[in-house]
Amino acid sequence: MSQSPATQIVNEMIVVPQGDTFSLVRRLDAPVWLFDIDNAEIVCANSAACKLWKAVDEDDLRARNLGADMSDTVKNRLKQHQSDFISDAARFHEMWTFYPNGEPSNVMVILSGFTLEDGRMAMLCEAIGVTDEQPENIRSAEALLYTDVMIALFSTLGPALYMNPAARNTLGSGQRDLSALFINSADYYAMVSRLDSAGEDRQVVEVMTPAGRRWYDVTAKTCTDAVTGQAAVLVTAIDVSELKNARDRARFLADRDQLTGCFNRSALQSIYIERQKKMRPENCAVIYCDIDRFKQINDQYGHEVGDTVLKQFAARARHNLRTNDVIARLGGDEFVIMLTNINSDDEIAQRAQQLRAAIALPIMHDSTRISVEVSMGISIFDLQDLSFSKAMRQSDVALYTSKQRGRDRITFYTDEMGEAATMRDMIENDLKIALKEDSFELHYQPRVDVQTGTVVSAEGLVRWNHPRLGTVMPDQFIPICEETGMIEELGRLVLKIGCAQAIAWHEAGLDIEVSLNLSPRQFADDSLLPLLSDLSSTPGFPHGRIELEITESMLTGDQDLIAEKLQLIDKMGFRIALDDFGTGYSNLSHISRFPLKCIKIDRSFIARLPDSGPIVSLILTLAREVEATVVAEGVETAEHLAWLTKNGCEQIQGYYMSKPMPLKKFPSAVAKIHKNHRK
Repeated sequence: MSQSPATQIVNEMIVVPQGDTFSLVRRLDAPVWLFDIDNAEIVCANSAACKLWKAVDEDDLRARNLGADMSDTVKNRLKQHQSDFISDAARFHEMWTFYPNGEPSNVMVILSGFTLEDGRMAMLCEAIGVTDEQPENIRSAEALLYTDVMIALFSTLGPALYMNPAARNTLGSGQRDLSALFINSADYYAMVSRLDSAGEDRQVVEVMTPAGRRWYDVTAKTCTDAVTGQAAVLVTAIDVSELKNARDRARFLADRDQLTGCFNRSALQSIYIERQKKMRPENCAVIYCDIDRFKQINDQYGHEVGDTVLKQFAARARHNLRTNDVIARLGGDEFVIMLTNINSDDEIAQRAQQLRAAIALPIMHDSTRISVEVSMGISIFDLQDLSFSKAMRQSDVALYTSKQRGRDRITFYTDEMGEAATMRDMIENDLKIALKEDSFELHYQPRVDVQTGTVVSAEGLVRWNHPRLGTVMPDQFIPICEETGMIEELGRLVLKIGCAQAIAWHEAGLDIEVSLNLSPRQFADDSLLPLLSDLSSTPGFPHGRIELEITESMLTGDQDLIAEKLQLIDKMGFRIALDDFGTGYSNLSHISRFPLKCIKIDRSFIARLPDSGPIVSLILTLAREVEATVVAEGVETAEHLAWLTKNGCEQIQGYYMSKPMPLKKFPSAVAKIHKNHRK
């Protein structure tokens, strides 16, 4: 193949000084110019080049700052050429579009390297003709230059046959074959396999680029090289690193609790199911953890401190877990730890103790030292034997038992616990139905005046008429109502039934009070005062004849707010009674602030008479000082009654007089009490 005059000059540069070379360039008829890549300026040019660039003369052309309007894509392309000139003495035939005076001109150019006197690599450019390519071809060439999509043609057995600038940026210079695209060789061999079988492949792979590791969406198709006719592979690739990282982050956040970094319930379930799919026997333990009295930590120190406790809990637990163990936060202060490959129950017990000891160490938040106690419930089983929901259920039941037994302990699940939990669930479900259907009634226990034997009051005690179990006592359903929040709805129902009965007795001319219990949750509920206001506005409401019993624990807290609330209730026409007095921690100096009309001595003191006599006498004296009626609860023997009568107790209540009874039996019970007193 014959060489162009400029090419001959380049080949002779070793022996021809640069000054002489420039003189020879200026004598050529074809447009030739020398471009300083680093400074984006033309070093020298012949008259034909000046004409091509629409310059007045060479000085005019050399004075132009060609980098001012040059895009970053073109700058990068020229740097790629410069690198190739240095490393491989490469030469390129390319179609270039120039914009002299803003007018486009499409020219086929031969590009080669030229070393300047200061040692920098410049580019010798020789225009071999203005192209008459169709606009579509010209625009296609421009698109290949400017696109960020990597486009490359590879020989099936050798290096790249063509790479656009984006591909050069990704793969760098040099003769690189298709395998060099992949960091993970398994991805390469997978692509080759699918190309052989289907002729095309697409996958997201990790690629090493000058900017480091990046993720590319790579599509490959078998084709034929239009120059040689040999088999080739056309590869297009798009950088999807940001998208993949965003999706990975979203997937991470979807699977994780953002505060602690632990898995969430959904992710834990997926992990559990994946391990089950291995279909091999494997001992597993699920540990359900709960931070005891965590609400108090939040209330006392604030939620920021509470968050610190949760994060420390998670960090300490992770530190004590093995590689295959999993920890998840279900929400609030509830965590679940799944341990696999368990050799024995003793191993689990030991590891659980170690976990609990590590987690329960004091936690520091700034200068605040927080003591933490942890309850755990553990279920041990073969992974193939239980579904995820059953495994969680068993460990939750064991945790519930730990809580019931006093907290700060570890409990292992047993079948007996499961049966009890099933019964509890049944009761809870039935309670929801019962509240909707008003399946509750009050049984009344008479309260008797010691001196006259007259029934002066009756305490309304709730009973549940269960369709299968019959009459269910409060100790079987009240705790469940308190745990689930149903106690508030039940409390409203009791108040309505009791007030209605008080109105009925009053209208019937019976001088009998009704005494009703308020639960702590009910007393703290903002809806209590509006409810009592509505009840006290009911026609026939007997002011001063309905007593509301509260406990000492309900008097702790903001004394001003409690006193104000009790004063409002008193003004509505309700009497306030202090129930189970003597078992709490009432501040005696505050009792006089509350409008207490009645103090009920706890049954535990009455049961120990006469040994508990000094305490009972003290309570009787206190009641007289605050001008409150005193009632002894739990009176069951004649000896109890005799001691109380002798020491000035005003009223008594207990099995010695009468047990609680349905409303229909109450009149006969009252008559019997009166008759016995006359004897």
